[in-house]
Amino acid sequence: MGGVSGAFLLLPYQFSVLGYTAPSVSATNLFFNVVGTPGGILRYVRERQMLWPLALSLIIGTLPGVFLGAWARIELLPDPRNFKFFAGFILCYLGLRLLIDARRNEITRVKNSVRGVGQVQHSIGRISFEFGSEHFHFSAYGVVAMSLLVGFLGGVYGIGGGALIAPVLIVFLRLPVQIVAGPALLSTFATSAVGVLFYQILASSYEGTSVAPDYRLGLLFGLGGLVGMYLGGGCQKHVSSRAIKLILCVCVLFVGSKYIWDFWR
Repeated sequence: MGGVSGAFLLLPYQFSVLGYTAPSVSATNLFFNVVGTPGGILRYVRERQMLWPLALSLIIGTLPGVFLGAWARIELLPDPRNFKFFAGFILCYLGLRLLIDARRNEITRVKNSVRGVGQVQHSIGRISFEFGSEHFHFSAYGVVAMSLLVGFLGGVYGIGGGALIAPVLIVFLRLPVQIVAGPALLSTFATSAVGVLFYQILASSYEGTSVAPDYRLGLLFGLGGLVGMYLGGGCQKHVSSRAIKLILCVCVLFVGSKYIWDFWR
């Protein structure tokens, strides 16, 4: 419902429950996105809530970032203990930003009953659109720059970047969650597909280290995600933006704080 594929919560499950801590867990998470996100993307296209210029800007920025992130995951963060601290830090930051945004009622300016993107205008450096009675505009260059950093972090963490870029767009660009969700999932799909391919290529250079994704596990997760994201896209209009953000906030703060606590303990 919030443009987050759920991969950021699958990673802690694989770490803590399945005991899957090899670098390939990030690649497996990306494969989950490849299988699961088309369900949400299809639903947002049908609901006329896919802002294509925004999605393109996100993809342009996150693609190079995810390459660097995949390399950093293998070379700089192979130790599960250090990686869990990194993941916990990212999750806590995400959760705090969602909490701050949820408390700022003025950010949510559009009612959830509004459906469909209105008139869209875009150029190389600027994107504007109408949604409900509101007019929104932002810099495409700024989106690309933010997406580059988010793509790097997403490549390291194995989430494709969507879980991080969605709150950034909501908080800093003040875009409605109804519009952010579709492009965030589409960019997650594109970067995850490239990330899986990159991890698979890197696997041949790291013999003895589990780098390539576990396709069977990713497929099992992905089939559930496919259905869940399709249903989430349809249910979004029946749930307030504030409630969506608070639900995500509780989930990510719980997991993130646990990982940081485990690191220091």
